[in-house]
Amino acid sequence: MPAHIGSENMRLSVWKRTFVSGVAAAGISVSTLVGASATAVAAPADTTPAVVTKISAQAVQNLGLSIRQAKGVQRRYQELGYAPGTIDGYLGTNSWKAIQRGLRDHNGYTDDIDGIVGPNTIKALQRGLKDHWGYTGPIDGIAGDGTRAAFARFGTWCADKYGY
Repeated sequence: MPAHIGSENMRLSVWKRTFVSGVAAAGISVSTLVGASATAVAAPADTTPAVVTKISAQAVQNLGLSIRQAKGVQRRYQELGYAPGTIDGYLGTNSWKAIQRGLRDHNGYTDDIDGIVGPNTIKALQRGLKDHWGYTGPIDGIAGDGTRAAFARFGTWCADKYGY
């Protein structure tokens, strides 16, 4: 087999694993997205369907929050003066920059305000969730089930507060 064919198959394999993990993190069933046809997930090795990329990115960036919960979080940070950008239910770079500014001011975040959800952002988020939203796990920078559940409680409170 020519070398380029193996590398294309590898890229597609990595893409599929990334997509499935991102969708699972958001609590979305892959069958919900593709229906009964498994071929809907397959894509040519040199392309990534835009809609799949958006879903996968949202799943990762929202840390499992629904669009309703994410809108509530965005509205909360807007009310607190941290300018999350458009309130659209997708925690993108501007939303995470706003969250990082809030975490810097209240929960010991010391890295750059860059909108990237890395371990230090998660550690500061965990400190805030421990204080107010029932997070009982370690401050380890890993967005596991306990972190996501506490963040979801915060997101639900925000969504209810602002009527989303």
